Amino acid sequence: MSRWDGLDEVVAIADTGSFVSAARRLGESTSMISRAVARLEERLGLRLFERTTRSVALTDAGRSIVEQFRRIIEERDEALRQLRAQGEMRGEVRLTSSVAIGERFVAPVVEEFLHDHPGLSVTLETTNRIVDLVSEGFDIAIRTGSPLDARLAARQVAERTLVTCAAPAYLAQAGHPAHPSDLAAHQCLVGTNTNWHFRVDGQRLSIVPTGRLRCNSGVAVMRAAQGGMGLCQLPAFYVQDAIAAGSLIPVLDAFDDLPEPIWAVYPQRRFAVPKVRALIDLLERRLPALIA
Repeated sequence: MSRWDGLDEVVAIADTGSFVSAARRLGESTSMISRAVARLEERLGLRLFERTTRSVALTDAGRSIVEQFRRIIEERDEALRQLRAQGEMRGEVRLTSSVAIGERFVAPVVEEFLHDHPGLSVTLETTNRIVDLVSEGFDIAIRTGSPLDARLAARQVAERTLVTCAAPAYLAQAGHPAHPSDLAAHQCLVGTNTNWHFRVDGQRLSIVPTGRLRCNSGVAVMRAAQGGMGLCQLPAFYVQDAIAAGSLIPVLDAFDDLPEPIWAVYPQRRFAVPKVRALIDLLERRLPALIA
């Protein structure tokens, strides 16, 4: 009996919804499918499906493990494909990123990656929600902040600088803040970062900004700041053109925080897969210049 026995069958049943359809997909008999699943359940000591005469449904244990089975099958098949292709990488890489970084910076790197590797395809999902890479079957996420999921490894691929700024008209009316503590007396335009960070006497200071506008779009926050509605703190790539044009003016720059790292986060076992490692390597080479 192969140690792979049952994995393909479980995934096929989960995808198609029945033992009969799974058998048709895999070109096996229904009885062979049933025996393979039963042997796997016996080895695991878990029941993966609830079976009735009319339906088949994954148990809680089955739902928690089927995506891992799917990834194991993909890695196995990829290894075999690469042997047949004498090293040419084939298959798909699934990548997720925030909307702003994904559209502006990650997408051009993905285009270069696809140009260099014609045997590969990439799915890039841009979203501001935190994607569960393991359960949702993603290979890489581009994230800021501190990676906290113990199932994931992380590699810094770039960094970004946050800039606090406001329109000349707002500052003429409300005055220039001289210290981060002065922000309590100002209208703050709050984006996805609900805490603003500064460095005071070598220590990181976190401020909770308050104001009348909160928006998860950096572009919208920047435009509101240009319209004189208040102060904003945004990644430099949002505001650097407006600052150069004079429609925004940096403030509190003597208290700027250290640059914020940008990470490629991935399930620990995925870095051993050549196509995943190759894309992370390219992101590390290209993103710093693009985001600067």
